[in-house]
Amino acid sequence: MQPEKKQLEILLMHYFRECYPVFPRGKLISSESPDFILKLKTRTQIGIELTRLNPLNAPAPGNSRLEQHIIRDRIIHTVKELVESNSSMQLFVKFLFSENNPIEAERELSVIAQVAHIIRKSILLKKLNKFFYIVIDNKSLPRGLENILIINHPALENSIWERSNNLGLSEDVLGDIREAIYKKDEKLHLYHRQNLNSYWLIVITDRLQGTRNYNLHDKIMNHDFQSHFQHVFLFDLIKTKIFQLV
Repeated sequence: MQPEKKQLEILLMHYFRECYPVFPRGKLISSESPDFILKLKTRTQIGIELTRLNPLNAPAPGNSRLEQHIIRDRIIHTVKELVESNSSMQLFVKFLFSENNPIEAERELSVIAQVAHIIRKSILLKKLNKFFYIVIDNKSLPRGLENILIINHPALENSIWERSNNLGLSEDVLGDIREAIYKKDEKLHLYHRQNLNSYWLIVITDRLQGTRNYNLHDKIMNHDFQSHFQHVFLFDLIKTKIFQLV
């Protein structure tokens, strides 16, 4: 049995491979320092490291936001119990709630019932031992929810259901990306011991958001990121969007 952290890395690595249309064909091997080694038929070997984008200076939530967090966590917990009561699938599920349409306490039970039904219906015909992912958008969800991401991978032995951006929203997304790259660059000499041909870094974010209202996509694509990795990617899980930074 793999540790939970490694199970999640395997799931997210396969999700990235599915979402990146020019991902090289080859054998993906779970490793340590780096997290994965991709072996190509040309005998080229690529080391791939995963890291999460953390908001380093996220402001503390106010009382109204804390109240919403309690309601949202309760919704997720109850929906999980309802879905798992008649399904043995161990799923990775991310809930992106709307900041503009808070869920009132009186709507909580209704939202739980609707979301549980939607998820059950979405996974009904899916196979337990096959990788798949589903993104449910707000057109199919009750008011107050923007998206739900569902991923299944046989490596995941314990389900993970949680809020998107549960670490908070960043005040400086570009700075946080630079810091994530810098921290991994510092460890790159450890990965070089594997004597691989090249090294990739994948920075994972639940949903690319910040406290400031500006076009993050344009800011990121116009910023000059530096790294000793041959390629650096930013992977937005909910929007299945990949930015190549280096």
